[in-house]
Amino acid sequence: MKKIAYFIDYFIKWTLIGSLIGILVGVLSALFLMALVLVTNFRLAHNWVIFLLPIVGLSSIFAYQHFGQNASKGNNLVIAQGQGGSENIPIRLIPLVFIATVMAHLTGASVGREGTAVQMGGALADCLQRLLKLEKNNRKILITAGMGAGFSAIFGTPIAGSIFALEVLVAGKLETKSLYPVFLSGIIADQVARLFPIHHSSFTVNQIPELSLLLLIKLFIAGLCFGLVGGLFARLIALLKSRLKEKVNQPYLVIFLGSIIIIAFAYFMTTRYLGLSLPILEDAFSGNSHWYDFIGKFLLTVFSLGIGFQGGEVTPLFEIGASLGASLSPLLHLPLTFIVALGYISVFAAATNTPIACLLMGIELFGGDLAVPLFFVIVISFIFSGKSGIYSAQLSSELLEEESTPFLQRFFRN
Repeated sequence: MKKIAYFIDYFIKWTLIGSLIGILVGVLSALFLMALVLVTNFRLAHNWVIFLLPIVGLSSIFAYQHFGQNASKGNNLVIAQGQGGSENIPIRLIPLVFIATVMAHLTGASVGREGTAVQMGGALADCLQRLLKLEKNNRKILITAGMGAGFSAIFGTPIAGSIFALEVLVAGKLETKSLYPVFLSGIIADQVARLFPIHHSSFTVNQIPELSLLLLIKLFIAGLCFGLVGGLFARLIALLKSRLKEKVNQPYLVIFLGSIIIIAFAYFMTTRYLGLSLPILEDAFSGNSHWYDFIGKFLLTVFSLGIGFQGGEVTPLFEIGASLGASLSPLLHLPLTFIVALGYISVFAAATNTPIACLLMGIELFGGDLAVPLFFVIVISFIFSGKSGIYSAQLSSELLEEESTPFLQRFFRN
């Protein structure tokens, strides 16, 4: 009877809490997506707005330094609390990251959107934990549910979003007790967001070749390329941030001069890689991309995030992977939409250390027929990425296992 009472209490409690998180995060994420569409359309219609990029950058640094408390840690703050950390996630993080990201997109910084949604979801869930005076041991579940809800609503992939939130906390390990509330909040957030006038990109893979030894060799080469690019992306952002802090340590100067460089690039080269750059995805799937698109988007995103602009990495990673896939298509003699879809997902997997979530996202976006070749490429890209992800707070289950193993056992095992 005690077990039955426990399960009843568990499902009632987490159904109510998960639903509340899903509704709130779904509304917040939908408003964020609509704001991004508005400012992107405005920038495309008024190119002069990119000259405001230095002002936006300086304002963002000022706001975070004077009002943000520990909010400047961004995704890593939320992930660390989802792992059981004791720091407070300030509710002010929500307006800060919302406004900073929207303004960055308005003026053309090459940043994504999922990081903002994950941060807002985690902060909102942490605030609910305090308002509802829930037990501290439930805090990890609430924050994880908020993260998953934000990711799910942004991309319209509730299964992948839920597993992403669980997998990103500890690479290679899932907290099964959190599955129900995290998935419930994710699917509700997705459905609530769809009530608003938002649009999720959808693409079709129109040709999937039959598995063969030759195909596996080609997929291995593709996975190697995707893994190296995803791993390099993560390493370069971390390296740029650390070197700028070490050598300059003047965030105002860094973001001001960096903004001038971005403006010069856009003015003298191209505006194609500014902001979300969603046309890059459409061009990759339609065969209209340039072979160097993945390089341009890669460099501008690393630079934008490295100098301090707020936003996410995932959408740029989709675009880098898709355009890289388009460039590999004629070299490997693989169907265009097939290899583009593989790149779309696999570079993301390589940079985030979330292979299971990425497999599920690929299935949600492109269908189950792609599952076997997709997972093969994901595994290869994950291996060759070096497991150095864009989220420095992410733990490794292998590391945790290593640390918990007595020294003598480790010594003799090695």
